[in-house]
Amino acid sequence: MANITAHTGGEVTIRPAFNRDGDGIADLIALVFADYPGCVFDRAAEFPELDAIADDFKADDGRIWIAVDDQDRVLGCFGVKYDASSREGELHKVYLHPAVRGRGTAQKLMAKALAWLGQTHPECQVVMLWTDTRFEAGHRFYEKCGFARTGESRILDDLSNSSEWQFRFDFAAYQKALGF
Repeated sequence: MANITAHTGGEVTIRPAFNRDGDGIADLIALVFADYPGCVFDRAAEFPELDAIADDFKADDGRIWIAVDDQDRVLGCFGVKYDASSREGELHKVYLHPAVRGRGTAQKLMAKALAWLGQTHPECQVVMLWTDTRFEAGHRFYEKCGFARTGESRILDDLSNSSEWQFRFDFAAYQKALGF
């Protein structure tokens, strides 16, 4: 992915991720983690789902999308899983290459995910996510998109000693406003 850091122009295409995209998503996550002291990326130990990423999301009644450049290099990813028993969607694997930040790519990925969720699971009431406390730019993005911190936090037993905050979004009100 190092040669993409200079890539700032050109079209970005958003498409559903396939299992074969796991390597590109892994490269992206490793790149993002490298910007945060203490964030450790160990694919084998903590990200085995990347070996069959599309299947992983489908197994949890979800979907994942990626943003790719004209050479099909992964510049962003954004997934959502759905829990029918709680009528709740949960965002996962939200990462964006630094070279394409500030260009609307994350908003387009989120719009794609929420549109799919509303069409596939119209009974969904809430969308939530957990995000590392160190990912401050991500927190601003979620808040800009209407998510609010719940006050809930958790500490993960992972290599990065992650502490996460929960954010929630009233998806039922969102769907009503858009006329889903």
